Amino acid sequence: MSVADATDRQEMLAVPNASAEVEVTAENLPLHCPMPGSSLWNSHPRVFLPIQEAPEGRITCPYCGTLYIFKGPQAGRH
Repeated sequence: MSVADATDRQEMLAVPNASAEVEVTAENLPLHCPMPGSSLWNSHPRVFLPIQEAPEGRITCPYCGTLYIFKGPQAGRH
């Protein structure tokens, strides 16, 4: 892989922990931070977040403070 290809690939990845608020759906479960697509080399360790059990479907990453908001139906809630 050339340096130019590596640079192009890096630019396609999300900047880790750059977003303060992220909406997630059932497709993102089990939820973990950082999310897939982040450049992990300069990020925090992966942590799983139990958003299904969180009040109002909102949970904050203890490492970076990103707020995750679950959009869609939640089990056990009407």
